[in-house]
Amino acid sequence: MSTTSGAAGAAYDVAIVGTGGIAAIHARDLAELGERARIVTAVDTDAGRLDDFSRRWSVPRTYAALESMLEFERPDVVVLCTPPGLHTGQALTCLEHGVTVLCEKPPALSLAEMDTIIGAERADAGDGRFATVFQHRFGSGAESLRRLVGDPRLGPPMTAVCHTLWYRPDDYFAAPWRGVWGVEGGGPTMGHGIHQMDLLLSVLGPWRDVSAVAARRARPTDTEDFSAALVTFDSGVVATVVNSLLSPRETSYLRFDFAHATVELEHLYGYDDASWRVSAAPEHEDTVAAAWAEGPKGRGSGHAAQYTALFDALDAGAPPPVTTADARDTMELVAAIYASSFTGQTVRRGDLGPGSPFYDRMNGDGAPWAAAKETEVPA
Repeated sequence: MSTTSGAAGAAYDVAIVGTGGIAAIHARDLAELGERARIVTAVDTDAGRLDDFSRRWSVPRTYAALESMLEFERPDVVVLCTPPGLHTGQALTCLEHGVTVLCEKPPALSLAEMDTIIGAERADAGDGRFATVFQHRFGSGAESLRRLVGDPRLGPPMTAVCHTLWYRPDDYFAAPWRGVWGVEGGGPTMGHGIHQMDLLLSVLGPWRDVSAVAARRARPTDTEDFSAALVTFDSGVVATVVNSLLSPRETSYLRFDFAHATVELEHLYGYDDASWRVSAAPEHEDTVAAAWAEGPKGRGSGHAAQYTALFDALDAGAPPPVTTADARDTMELVAAIYASSFTGQTVRRGDLGPGSPFYDRMNGDGAPWAAAKETEVPA
């Protein structure tokens, strides 16, 4: 660990594993934090890509393998920017070395893998912890909204909308790990809408049951390219959740209807304060406006916001957000959407334990369209 201190706390040594496009976003946002953090090493099996990344971001040491890096380095945080199918094995390696992990979404391919990570974190006798990149939790708008849940000025939550309507053309899936259950874990439900669903859960709390449909309508994938779900929460709130890669006008849209106000968030890949809109019932305009004005302002939802929260937690000796329990809740909702879609049954929280095929794989015994393809008779 670095012994120097930045203006807002200790300075942290960071290792980046996987140096593709998302790694550049992490590096850029870490650079925004100044002396709070520094990338001391990077890992990639692609030597050319690794060299380009290290030159661009002035990374002093590079390695071709995670195990080799951990043999010679002791970073404070290892950031996993690799394809999803590698996350669990790499996370376990880091935790065995007592190193804290920040992992890109999805954190694992299944609930079974997620529970393996949780078990390794609990068994770790050192300081290693596991956190997932769900940066939308950390913008000031999301913090303001969470503070107001239960506030009588907004009233109780009634219903919600959570739509991730994105567009990915066929050539997006040229990468061999995209659109494949065993490597990516799922389609837009798992790999894209998971961000908005995680934010939804962070606001509304525990969900109770899910009824859903999923389909592969157009894209050359094994996974779905569309899903829609009705999610009922313990509070009685019902949310509509739609995830799509078929939507030319892209948007990420969340709406929370409270008894006295509607709070909306519309953005694409990240939001700022201007992305939020609050509409009050006429008789509650003054009190709702005052309630929203009390919340924090000026912090967007980028990776820098989550890194700041991560380093603040490490300063305090606290578990870094988002914890394994938080991530598992979101992963269980994803698994339930798939299970309901493929079985035609309502799935309750807690149904998908060991023994369920959807515990071991997001597609369970196989997507319905896969079975249909297998039974087709060649002309």
